[in-house]
Amino acid sequence: MTKGNQTKITDELYAYMLAHNPPLDAVQRELVETTYAQLPGHAGMQSAEEQGPLLAFLVRLTGARHIVEVGTFTGFSALAMAQALPDGGKLIACDVSEEWTAYGREAWTKAGVADRIELRIAPALDTLRAMPAEPHIDFAYLDADKENYIAYWEELVPRMRQGGLITTDNVLFHGGVTDPGATGAAAAIQEFNNHVSADPRMDSVLLTVSDGLTLSRKR
Repeated sequence: MTKGNQTKITDELYAYMLAHNPPLDAVQRELVETTYAQLPGHAGMQSAEEQGPLLAFLVRLTGARHIVEVGTFTGFSALAMAQALPDGGKLIACDVSEEWTAYGREAWTKAGVADRIELRIAPALDTLRAMPAEPHIDFAYLDADKENYIAYWEELVPRMRQGGLITTDNVLFHGGVTDPGATGAAAAIQEFNNHVSADPRMDSVLLTVSDGLTLSRKR
């Protein structure tokens, strides 16, 4: 056991962390609560509450103007990132569900950022492959079907500008990445993590934020 593993995230410590982070605004809070109320069986797909302020912070830190999100669900993460964009900035949101993203569309309009978000309902690989091949993306958030993570990565990396940032969610997959007999999505994440750590085009760090978050910067 290393020193860094001594602080266990209890419910009390998690609540303390949230209390000392930027609070969700009224539209963000309503969207989070609506997702849990209307889609209780799928609400675990929503990015964790603390990830909204973190994504907004990273967008501002990198000065991103062109964002691509792979996997939008009900739109909480897209909302947080779009609110952090400067005037003229654009976010392309990739998803396959009109039903789930309808909640996001409503929230984006309420927040006054609908004009910054272009929702593309189609398989994300098709959307990514239709984008210009040259480096032009400043920031990408990857949070979609885990079996395709490597395929998404391979479409995103060449299109990232130098210094651009890819943020990837669920890279610990509920602890399943430590299982040598992992199958399905857990095995896909194991393979993805190995792929990312060996990619010479990117500098990457894996963090224990929520279900695991990897930050990868284009060299």
